[in-house]
Amino acid sequence: MENQPDIDGFTVQHLPIVTAYAQKIGVVEIINTLVPTQMEIDAGTIILGMVLDTLTGRNPLYRLNKYFEHQDTQLLLGKKVDPTKFSDHTVGRVLDRIHNYGAMKVFSQISLQALKQFNIDRSHLSFDTTSVSVHGDYPMYSGKSNSSDTMNIVHGHSKDHRPDLKQFLVKMLCVDRTIPVFGQTEDGNASDKVINNKVLSSISKYMAENRIKKEGFIYIADSAMVTQKNLEKIGDEIQFISRLPANYKECSRLIRSAVEKDEWIELGKLSVTMETTKRPAAVYKVWETKAVLHNKTYRAVVVHSSAHDKRRQNRIERELKKAHTELSKKIKEISKQEFFCRADAMKAAERIQKDRPVFYNPETQIVEIPKYRRGRPKKDGSRTLEKMMYGVSTNIVETGAVEEFKKEAGCFVLLSNVPINGQKGYSSYDILRTYKDQYGIEQNFGFIKNTPIVNCIFLKKAERIEVLGLVLLLSLLIWRLIEYNMRRYAKDNKRDLPGWVKRRTYKPTTFMLMASFQYLMILKIGKHRRLNRPLTQNQREYLRALGLNEQIFTKPGG
Repeated sequence: MENQPDIDGFTVQHLPIVTAYAQKIGVVEIINTLVPTQMEIDAGTIILGMVLDTLTGRNPLYRLNKYFEHQDTQLLLGKKVDPTKFSDHTVGRVLDRIHNYGAMKVFSQISLQALKQFNIDRSHLSFDTTSVSVHGDYPMYSGKSNSSDTMNIVHGHSKDHRPDLKQFLVKMLCVDRTIPVFGQTEDGNASDKVINNKVLSSISKYMAENRIKKEGFIYIADSAMVTQKNLEKIGDEIQFISRLPANYKECSRLIRSAVEKDEWIELGKLSVTMETTKRPAAVYKVWETKAVLHNKTYRAVVVHSSAHDKRRQNRIERELKKAHTELSKKIKEISKQEFFCRADAMKAAERIQKDRPVFYNPETQIVEIPKYRRGRPKKDGSRTLEKMMYGVSTNIVETGAVEEFKKEAGCFVLLSNVPINGQKGYSSYDILRTYKDQYGIEQNFGFIKNTPIVNCIFLKKAERIEVLGLVLLLSLLIWRLIEYNMRRYAKDNKRDLPGWVKRRTYKPTTFMLMASFQYLMILKIGKHRRLNRPLTQNQREYLRALGLNEQIFTKPGG
């Protein structure tokens, strides 16, 4: 009887697509060039394995070898690798080597290759930071380390609302809304304002390395960027768009002026996603003027958002109700009192006026309270007056401040030095549209802070957590590149792609693609591979949009 070939099956899902894109941007080659090793398995393959693991089940690193026991390593990694090579000892050594070289230097080289490979627009740079909470004490990395190059895992202002946990910060610079080109970890108690200053100091150098002149890009950041030091650092060289913090008096003045003048320019709806009854698209209107900060004049665009207005209105109603309740309680206490003379009653009325909230005007009136002698009234019905007491009667009336407060509720101010005229001039609409791209980086933070990923951060060496940040950024980069190329294909070809539940969309996401390939398996018969069933029409459309073919599932390097 002839020997039957070995038959095995693997659930590869969307991972061959991830491998194909990792090959396109040279992940393994660049890492091996920058961080050569003499180990049995190279550093590039280790990092690729961690990226694949991150973009599937997100297993902890100490189970990485177990994960690859059930995977076709030759197909996913480009060569056959013994799963035992992914031991935590080997992985730890690779992380240490990459840290010594510089994790973010490695990422910058790969992201630069990605920008060139896919010709991605670099005119808008979005920057933001977020905190990542970790479980454990990390006593050696709590601000007492002698190394200034190692981040400190300490308590700080938690953006996760977990002040009980220690944390570190992740800062990220993105182009084209969501594609990360720079990222780094920072101390858990680092200030966003100081981090912005560091980035502004190096951003021109970074963009010069990418052959982009200072006037060729716009720096987009949240309100933490607007400080005197940061604005001085920007000067006239770097163009920026940011939000003016509400604690600046200039902010309230500008909003008040916009409401008083009532000369809004209606922009309508800016959202490109489908709105629903429960989630209607926001409607915008703007008014532009000038703002003076630290003796320098900037463009100021006051924006009114119906969505922002709706959220604020609910909060305002709560604030007004609270103020009315407190004032009513105080009035009730005083109205029960009786005074021997009018002067005392007037002093009580003055106290009500003095402590009143700005939203309400208590209209007070002194009333006489006659006190009669005991006994029956006279035959004519009259009674003998013994004494006259005085009380305070009050009626609560809304002031004009309530209406003003409601009108100003949906407003915020955008600050910029981008010119309004010229070939590269930006209108108020352009300023708002560009600033709204900042939302993309918030989506990226949602990816990094995803609970299964955060649970992987168990390492007890801060240096290795820094390199784990590299793995997360590489995973995010590939995730976004896949999404970017699907959307560019849909736009260039004016052709929608599969979405959710038999719907079509011009804005497909990588998660939609991931769900489509969720149950895809390959059968390995001897040295040959084949799909367990033919690809669906949706799966073929995704591959066509990504410029890939079916061979990536059956041929290593296909």
